[in-house]
Amino acid sequence: MKRGKVSSLKGELHIPGDKSISHRSVMFGAIAEGKTVIKNFLPGADCLSTIDCFKKMGVEIERDNSDVTVYGKGLDQLAEPGELLDVGNSGTTIRLMLGILAGRPFHSTVAGDDSIAKRPMKRVTDPLRQMGAKIDGRAGGEYTPLAVRGGNLAAIDFQSPVASAQIKSAVLLAGLQADGTTTVTEPHKSRDHTERMLSMFGVRLEESDTSVSITGGQTLKGTDVFVPGDISSAAFFLAAGSLVPESEIVLKNVGLNPTRTGIIDVLEKMGADLEIEAKDTGSGELYGDLKIKAASLKATEISGDLIPRLIDEIPIIALLATQAEGMTVIKDAAELKVKETNRIDTVASELKKLGARIEPTEDGMKIYGKTPLTGGAQVSSHGDHRIGMMLGIAACICENPIDIARPEAVSVSYPTFFEHIEKLAKKA
Repeated sequence: MKRGKVSSLKGELHIPGDKSISHRSVMFGAIAEGKTVIKNFLPGADCLSTIDCFKKMGVEIERDNSDVTVYGKGLDQLAEPGELLDVGNSGTTIRLMLGILAGRPFHSTVAGDDSIAKRPMKRVTDPLRQMGAKIDGRAGGEYTPLAVRGGNLAAIDFQSPVASAQIKSAVLLAGLQADGTTTVTEPHKSRDHTERMLSMFGVRLEESDTSVSITGGQTLKGTDVFVPGDISSAAFFLAAGSLVPESEIVLKNVGLNPTRTGIIDVLEKMGADLEIEAKDTGSGELYGDLKIKAASLKATEISGDLIPRLIDEIPIIALLATQAEGMTVIKDAAELKVKETNRIDTVASELKKLGARIEPTEDGMKIYGKTPLTGGAQVSSHGDHRIGMMLGIAACICENPIDIARPEAVSVSYPTFFEHIEKLAKKA
């Protein structure tokens, strides 16, 4: 796909629904008792994999574009799947679903695409085994396909080695089905969508700064869920609005969960021209409208407990840093190595092709700005949606057009991404 420079970007966008919340709304609706109605669901490839897996376990789910209705009959009515549970490219689907399957008294086999087959699973399968689930797979349960025989779980106190919402959520979902009270403690607080949504479905949790506890045997009740726009997707247009001259973009109804707004903190530290109009959802998740205008940016350091709040936004932050005055340092982000690609190496190699000065490190990168991007290169998403979108925004500021291989990867989280760039460029 050939993409070229744009003079400015102007207009209003409705960002697709949050991927993390869309996954959870289907899963929790599937194990709840009663009907769950989901509005603004993200119909991307990953979230559709979640729907497909729960249909294979006998759950009735209806979808009309971004409206989804789940007819839950409770955890005990999940049926043993008669075929492979295929998660596609979705790490959220497999890791959270393992927490549910760990407590179900039947056999299931879970696998995904080539990328999922390389992603580490023992960080989830080990605590689930400690609770009593029988899980096997390649390299002792490190890699898919994974065979699960669940049931008869006992509560544990689990110290997670990393701040990961996927690990935390898997253990909590198993804890929901275990005897006793399960506690997960993290080195830093990770995304709390699971905790917020379990509360919406009627589950009681106890939370402290970095710990959350759940008592087994509770029942979820079906409810209505509004999915705000995904801030990880909005980040690409926040960057575009900052970088493309004379731009002014309004992003409507974007999620503002405090565990996800690290990108906003970074933009403010870099001197972006950003306005936020927050709204009250009344449904557990904050959201609001974001207005971004072009501005001169300055370098910053990104590390520590900020990293879990923006881990998916680091590819686009790296692009921002190429156009900021000074050296931006990103560290404590080794988790990037186990995403859809090794995002440390992939971001560095693809941006270098465009003329960026960037050095990968063991746990992040150093980016030198302000560096003009010459473009004129063949680049690739490597099948990673975040890399594909980052390159789509980079093309808007490159002196020469670039050719993006595998652009279809963006459909995982933002199927209309390139159409939205065109929409804003036409209004300019």
